[in-house]
Amino acid sequence: MIDFRARDLAAFHDSRHAAPGWAKGPAMPGRSPLWTAVEDNHRYNCLLWDEEDLARRRNVADAEIAANKRAIDGYNQKRNDAIERIDEELLAALAGAAPKADARMSSETAGAMTDRLSILSLKIHHMRLQTQRKDVDRAHIESCEAKLARLVEQRTDLGAALDRLLAEAARGEAYFKVYRQFKMYNDPRLNPAMYGEKKS
Repeated sequence: MIDFRARDLAAFHDSRHAAPGWAKGPAMPGRSPLWTAVEDNHRYNCLLWDEEDLARRRNVADAEIAANKRAIDGYNQKRNDAIERIDEELLAALAGAAPKADARMSSETAGAMTDRLSILSLKIHHMRLQTQRKDVDRAHIESCEAKLARLVEQRTDLGAALDRLLAEAARGEAYFKVYRQFKMYNDPRLNPAMYGEKKS
């Protein structure tokens, strides 16, 4: 059985939210390549969240929003790179478990599920903050409490699905592959709006 559990992921994600500003700080030392990739994925999801909030502002110059959008592109690329590294590390750890002839292929990878758990932790964290606001009415608090409970349930369900996939993969009953994202819009050789600029 591979030593990678959803409960440990949730604890890690939540511990980072409890450390304000952690995403702009140094990486945690002494981590395995797998957990370094998990940390990177969560770091870039947190930075993306902040930039997405800033990009919705209406009271700043367009240049500031353009800077937010460019930062979003960069962080999103790094987030996806980290997902692929998570899958690479998990598949390396599962290398001794050959899929059986009737093994099912999971179209969602363990790395993609880890990424979704990171995003759910962000939603849980920020929805919980909404339930603690003092400048809103009771209806707002109750609405956010209901949403928070649903988000926690969704994280529990997804965590169970991740644990099940990895357990089945370790027994050869399921498998997944590394799916390369090939973000074409970030590559000046593949984005016609970018390579077209050079020609003109």
